[in-house]
Amino acid sequence: MLKISKSIKTLDESDIGDNLLHYDYNVKHLLNLIRKGISEDDPHYLSSYRSFEGEVFENFVYEKLLIYAAQNEDIEKFVLKGFHQDRIKAHANTLSISEKQQIVYRTKNREISEFDAMFITKDKELYFVEMTLVKSVLKLRKRLRKKKALLEIIFPNYEIKSLIILNEGATGARQFPPYCSVWYTEEFSAKGVLDYIVDTDSKKLLPKKRPKSPKMIEAHSLKLFPFRYYNTISWITKTIRSHKKYILDMNFLMSEKVQRYHDLYNKFYIGYIDAVELRDELGLDSNYRDDHRVIVAIEKKHSGEIVVTYYIQQARKNLYLYSYDDNGKIVKEKKDPYGITITEVYHISKMMDEGYKLSTSNLNTIKKLLEDRTLQEN
Repeated sequence: MLKISKSIKTLDESDIGDNLLHYDYNVKHLLNLIRKGISEDDPHYLSSYRSFEGEVFENFVYEKLLIYAAQNEDIEKFVLKGFHQDRIKAHANTLSISEKQQIVYRTKNREISEFDAMFITKDKELYFVEMTLVKSVLKLRKRLRKKKALLEIIFPNYEIKSLIILNEGATGARQFPPYCSVWYTEEFSAKGVLDYIVDTDSKKLLPKKRPKSPKMIEAHSLKLFPFRYYNTISWITKTIRSHKKYILDMNFLMSEKVQRYHDLYNKFYIGYIDAVELRDELGLDSNYRDDHRVIVAIEKKHSGEIVVTYYIQQARKNLYLYSYDDNGKIVKEKKDPYGITITEVYHISKMMDEGYKLSTSNLNTIKKLLEDRTLQEN
């Protein structure tokens, strides 16, 4: 079990020099608010400042982890990012460094996951690190499952764990899964960094400090198991519907391997239905032709329950998700036009022939199968 050092817990800056001031920060909006004289109590200022402070905290903790890893005998490899590494280019289907100097895994044209830090221990444990200043960690818990699933797929020879670094006062940490270790630091402030950015002439910076250790590695040097994002989701769509007797192959869906993929993708696409069949239920207007395709998916919720959801693509970059809230009411959500779901739906829709067409009777059967599975799990 890795233990937090006193230096990290107390946010001791004495061993990192001026490294925090050498990073690039997304402060254009914040500086504009300061120039306009916006009050620090203004909601717009608070939102912008909190975002900036989160960036500074991530960089601070990363700098401290570099030193911690170099000195800790249990850590065998530590992945470099930011100005500590040489390559700033995201490569497809591997770990690499993005243009923002973050550790990422991406397909040819979409980023799948980003990691604040990553290291490997002598016990063949691969840790991905999450650091945040937010007081409620609900959204963070939701992100963990996807990141762990991806790392289990591409690094099957390692036990995947997570290190979560929070400020004192954060709530919800007891609900983290067993593979998570949680560290708490004292309250963090980015005021000193902001003061320097506002007045860069106030201080002559010390050179960057770069810890020298054979443990420090470039992200791309980690050898991983080949994984093809779109090939895999296409294979799942084909196989889940290929049972000769049943509309959905539940044994295939609930297998350990496929459920790991479900944690990663969050949803599997299982077919399509004509808009006319769901016009009343989804509240679709006359802009949708009767034969407009509604892509049917089965989504894995944070609780582990699997439910039916719908995707409707009006144009290449115009996609809507229709799902049900806890009261059974339909919720419509516009998806990010640059997100990976847009590409997934476009890709899957092209491969679906008439054999993937579903009826309302089929949907009722699928919902019953999923409900029965939930009851069995409970």
